[in-house]
Amino acid sequence: MLQIGTKAPHFEGVIETGERISLTDFAGKKLVLYFYPKDSTPGCTAEACDLRDNYERFLTLGYNVLGVSKDSAASHQRFIEKNQLPFHLIADTDLTILKAYEAWGEKKSYGKVSMGTLRTTYVIDEQGTIIDAIAKVNTKDHTSQIL
Repeated sequence: MLQIGTKAPHFEGVIETGERISLTDFAGKKLVLYFYPKDSTPGCTAEACDLRDNYERFLTLGYNVLGVSKDSAASHQRFIEKNQLPFHLIADTDLTILKAYEAWGEKKSYGKVSMGTLRTTYVIDEQGTIIDAIAKVNTKDHTSQIL
């Protein structure tokens, strides 16, 4: 996991609309950058919906919200439409951003080890510095962990 107080790695990726987005688009703004394993799975849906339900609170406090997974832009578009998500999702199909943010690694499930997305959230300030890093995400109440 990246350390609090370090500069957030630059990223550039494709969102659900096919447009490109990068960290520089958020210069001078606060950003909640969350990494999740897979669209439309129970935990990922709970997490996204918690962030959706509290989205106005984030905006009021000056935060932007952006999700990242290895799913395709088309998958993200369906996930957004189905759950009425008000924020963008990056399709990191080549794992570049996941690896840069140390959100890709070994996972253990029922004794089996595999590589996958490590559910992680970083809060980045207006200068591009990581001011919080959350590794043990409560998918149903993630907003209170962040705020």
